[in-house]
Amino acid sequence: MSKLSDTTRNKLKSVSTATVATALFKRGFRIQMIQDVHPLSPDQPTMVGEAFTLRYMPAREDLNKIDVFRDRAHPQRKAIEDCPVGAVLVMDSRKDARAASAGAILVTRLMKRGCAGVVTDGGFRDSAEIARLGFPAFHHRPSAPTNLTLHQAIEINVPIGCGDAPVFPGDVILGDSDGVIVIPAHLADEIADETFEMTAFEDFVTEQVQNGRGIFGLYPATDEQTLKDFAAWRKAKGR
Repeated sequence: MSKLSDTTRNKLKSVSTATVATALFKRGFRIQMIQDVHPLSPDQPTMVGEAFTLRYMPAREDLNKIDVFRDRAHPQRKAIEDCPVGAVLVMDSRKDARAASAGAILVTRLMKRGCAGVVTDGGFRDSAEIARLGFPAFHHRPSAPTNLTLHQAIEINVPIGCGDAPVFPGDVILGDSDGVIVIPAHLADEIADETFEMTAFEDFVTEQVQNGRGIFGLYPATDEQTLKDFAAWRKAKGR
């Protein structure tokens, strides 16, 4: 798994999924947003990290009894212990939240191990407890039944689909109040640099609009005066 530089990680923590989505769209990427997942807490920090994946398949009852958890090689438990520091555990639960992908104990273990967050296109049990952790976590909706009810953990760190988005191990995951987006690993530095600059300009535009300025010539910056004003604003703000 390629490792994010501190510079790229910090830049991505300061930008939004909306800005990243625009930067990816300009490069032809249209389905990188994980669909129908939501932060468990509105106050959780922005999530940035490399993808470490877990794939579930439909459970076969004779292979998915409660005693499978005694096996230290069980893919769900192994994923929790193997997810690298700074990485995000991304779970393909086939967009099925009728049974939980994980619960508070496993998510707490990820947090204590220094992982950067967790996302599933299914659901978490103990969702209120997870929300109180202050750890970035995203799911579709709460779900009390154990994962064994419907999901069989089958593979870790392989390419998956999560909420209709393709996720390859090592891709960069960004999550905020709008949801979660997947940045192809080879574009991470480039996207971070561009969106960091875009965010500065968007902050300038927001301030101008709040002060009553119209958007024509401002957004996009088709008037030369806009660029002059932006340069002056950056100098004054230290941006």
